[in-house]
Amino acid sequence: RMEQEGWGTLPSAPSVPLQGLDVTEVQQLGSMAPSPAMLTARGGCVPTPTAQNKNLHAYLDMRFGFNLCSEEMAFLEKRKRYVASALKNVFHLPHDLQDQEVPVVAIITTGGGLKSMTGLYGSLMGLKKLNLLDCVTYISGLSGTTWTMANLYRDAYWSQKDLDSHIGEAQKQATKCKMGCFSMDRMKYYNKQLCQRKEEGYRTSFIDLWGLMIEYLLNDGKDPHKLSEQQEALCDGQNPLPIYVSVCVRDSYSTNDFKEWVEFTPYEVGLLKYGAFVRTEHFGSEFFMGRLLKKLPESRICYLQGMWSSIFSKQFTHQFLCPPVDEDPVLPTRPHELRTRMYTPPGPLSSALRGALTDRFSVAQHHNFLKGYQLHNSYMDNEHFCRWKDTVLDSRPNQLMQNPDQLGMIDAGFFINTSSAPLLRPQREVDVIIYLNKACKYYSEQKIPFPTISLTDEDKKNLKECYIFQDSDLPGCPIVIFLPLVNDTFQEYKAPGVKRCCSEMEGGQLDLTSSCSPYCMFSVRYTDENYCKLLNLSEYNILNNSQMIMQALQTAMQRRRQKMC
Repeated sequence: RMEQEGWGTLPSAPSVPLQGLDVTEVQQLGSMAPSPAMLTARGGCVPTPTAQNKNLHAYLDMRFGFNLCSEEMAFLEKRKRYVASALKNVFHLPHDLQDQEVPVVAIITTGGGLKSMTGLYGSLMGLKKLNLLDCVTYISGLSGTTWTMANLYRDAYWSQKDLDSHIGEAQKQATKCKMGCFSMDRMKYYNKQLCQRKEEGYRTSFIDLWGLMIEYLLNDGKDPHKLSEQQEALCDGQNPLPIYVSVCVRDSYSTNDFKEWVEFTPYEVGLLKYGAFVRTEHFGSEFFMGRLLKKLPESRICYLQGMWSSIFSKQFTHQFLCPPVDEDPVLPTRPHELRTRMYTPPGPLSSALRGALTDRFSVAQHHNFLKGYQLHNSYMDNEHFCRWKDTVLDSRPNQLMQNPDQLGMIDAGFFINTSSAPLLRPQREVDVIIYLNKACKYYSEQKIPFPTISLTDEDKKNLKECYIFQDSDLPGCPIVIFLPLVNDTFQEYKAPGVKRCCSEMEGGQLDLTSSCSPYCMFSVRYTDENYCKLLNLSEYNILNNSQMIMQALQTAMQRRRQKMC
């Protein structure tokens, strides 16, 4: 029967009338799907490798396994040439580096809206001026830094060019008035796009609307770009590989109780814990037992940005398209008085838009590509699963095995403000992490190789511009260059070694932390002056600590050579 339906011959997704199969045939179909150590087809079993089934992965439309995909492996080989050449030039090496000597350097960013978007531009500009940008193999982002990354990777050779044009465009968008986001014409556009998305087969949510708002906040018009199109920026290894990070959540559980890391690259999207991946252009389509049943058009990147930065949507829920407003009275009440409420009904256009939306705010809903699978009963024996085992459900198999029809995904900032999880996969062999803004202790607590982040009480009160953390005795532990966003020597120096004159002192004054700061996380508009100050500060902190960055890279190369001996 499976041969009749094309399972043995067609490389693309077949049309399988599952309702026409009896229970026995469905079980046979499930047992055909190869699975990692934790997953098995519902009703089936994990097959023993034999001559008959060893090539079954070729008949699936998703990838199981914790290794890197073939496209990323090919990219790494090409990227090594850029990294090796850059290191040779920066350190004036007398000979070319062998492949095994080339360290893997990753930039890990944290979220924070326009603040993190602008800060990342400045940091990249600093690395570019030091000729170190070509030494970087990966850039990971969440929340606001995904705005920077998505903009840069429209240009297939962005890191090989001057960044001024990209930074100028970002400044234009960061400083423009945002009130047009709520114009009548714009709301009609939102409604049309959401209805179209729903017709395509997507389950729309408020986060899709938020993604359309981000499209307006960061662009002059409609942004047609898609994540898979960023493969063009990787075809020659000419840019670092971008990794966008989200977390998967479940209803009735907080992010402290349940969350699963999800990574997005131009090649594929996957859940780290299960080693399950689908091609990026297939994310959001309908799957069953590893087969693509209904191909949906790939989402435009603005919808993904809505999910990656959904933490900012919360402030909009009380201003636009929120459920009927339920406010406490302004005047104080007396004990004997009944509590009063004010009800504000939605307008007709608001009601129409909300009719296209479903489910709770802040969570993006996508078809679960693991549908038809459940956890194998020995999942806790898998070391890769245990690497990310950190929630209350991980020790409750009856709860974990119930795969929902929809994956609920949110901004990783709801749980922890870092994008480092995908880069700590041992398969990526990251040697040096340039950690922008914040460091965290999460991974050492998870027993993932990561240096201890130890700051003195004085440092906690007054952070320095740069720290290096390493643990040479811990195998697989990366060197961490921690660059918090602080305004220290920049107040007196406009460039490394160049003091400000009296008339330039104002350029070094930035309020980054107070409640009245123009750089607060939910700010959606900067002045040109504030934008330039933050950009220059981020660039300066990289340039002013170039020696520490160079030192870490040299240590990484030495470690690589020692492994070769």
